[in-house]
Amino acid sequence: MLKALNCVIRRDLLLAFRRRSDVLTTLFFFVIVATLFPLGVGPEAALLRTMAPGILWVAALLASMLALGRLFALDHADGTLEQMLLSAEPLTVIVIGKLIAHWLVSGLPLVLLAPLLAVQFDLPRDSVAVLFFSLLIGTPVLSLVGSIGAALTLGVRGGGVLVSLLVLPLYIPVLIFGAGAVGAQASGLGSSAHLLLLGGVLAGAVALAPWATAAALRISLE
Repeated sequence: MLKALNCVIRRDLLLAFRRRSDVLTTLFFFVIVATLFPLGVGPEAALLRTMAPGILWVAALLASMLALGRLFALDHADGTLEQMLLSAEPLTVIVIGKLIAHWLVSGLPLVLLAPLLAVQFDLPRDSVAVLFFSLLIGTPVLSLVGSIGAALTLGVRGGGVLVSLLVLPLYIPVLIFGAGAVGAQASGLGSSAHLLLLGGVLAGAVALAPWATAAALRISLE
């Protein structure tokens, strides 16, 4: 199973490298959304520091949703996904491999870019560190939960809108805990409680989402 997992990860990373425009679209969207807010709000430092956690987290959430469309759609279009269902390896292992590759391509770059974008909001160093760790914990949850919605709407006309309706309510706790961790750190209350809650959400998503996604894929392809 580990060999199959590595093969799926390598395959999806190679395909993402060949379609760099899709990856860059997500990154540019994140950068543009996070950059336009300071230009629209104004240069007041105190206001920007207050708004920064919510703005950066909402931008990361929307960018993550933008990347959900290519998680299974291309494999479904060329028939590869049906071959994966017929594989001798468990479908859950294949789903986990695709999710890891998806996060490495669409989630990890957001985590690495966020501290650079936080500079324009005049965030203190400790708040930037908390922002980094909250995104490092939270973006895998966005991929895991989003994969369920992407699998359920696979092949459905207007699936992008349906994915948004399905996953946005489930993203709200991640947004609250992630942005709340940075806000609590900036106000001097400490971020450990929010990060622990975010870690609990990640543990639950890791335990349940791959199996739910595999079941949704079987339902969509029947």
